[in-house]
Amino acid sequence: MGVMMERVAKAKEAIEARAGSPEVAMVLGSGLGGFADRLEDATVIPYSEIPWMPVSTVSGHSGNLVIGRISDKRVAAMQGRAHLYEGRSAQEVVFGTRLMAGLGAKTLIITNAAGGIDPSFAPGDLMLITDQLNLTGTSSLLGPNDEMLGPRFPDMTHAFDPELIAEAERVAAKLDLSLRHGVYAGLLGPAYETPAEVRMLKTLGADAVGMSTVLEVLAARHMGLRVLGISCITNLAAGLSDAPLSHDEVTETAARARTQLEGLLLGVLEGIR
Repeated sequence: MGVMMERVAKAKEAIEARAGSPEVAMVLGSGLGGFADRLEDATVIPYSEIPWMPVSTVSGHSGNLVIGRISDKRVAAMQGRAHLYEGRSAQEVVFGTRLMAGLGAKTLIITNAAGGIDPSFAPGDLMLITDQLNLTGTSSLLGPNDEMLGPRFPDMTHAFDPELIAEAERVAAKLDLSLRHGVYAGLLGPAYETPAEVRMLKTLGADAVGMSTVLEVLAARHMGLRVLGISCITNLAAGLSDAPLSHDEVTETAARARTQLEGLLLGVLEGIR
């Protein structure tokens, strides 16, 4: 058993004794953690009480694992995540994702706050992630491969599950909710992108940009999880607006989009089979 598996096993043991195992895991990004309040019969475990679980230092990431029930499903919701720009390694960034798979989750719903690159996007829009660009300069799969986690060379053709995307579209139509679709670019941060970098990203095919998600998706697919990704467009990327970029704007816009996002997430959770 490799080091990662040993650490996951230790953390899994601590969680299962208190909250059992989930079927679906969720990562709730900047300003989006309030969805965890929807879980019934919930157990709240601070990250600080989970062995090896990194604690985020960023506002809008409360740092709790909430395990409960929605409809007929056991759900584990991560309120916040670790980031490379906090000085964390790629393996630390994806530890929560590895742990969710170790606990038994088969599906990962991952959310983030992102800057819109597509000029038709507006703050408050929700974007289904159809593909990703990992521009962080690293990978959560570097180093010796542990076959107990997954294959050496995982296929990323369908990084984001087509059936889950279709389910999200069905739910959105039922709610009369307009969804965007696009490619998410993950960068290192913590500085926001320059206008020149945004122009480069647009040329590469990116529709939104952020500082998370891509490494977690790599780890999730490595372990065989189905992934649905949703970006909350919280601002227009640099050069597309005269307004200066700030983290306060990100969290405030995410909070305003909460009702629409929560309706979408509830519907998707009910429809997952």
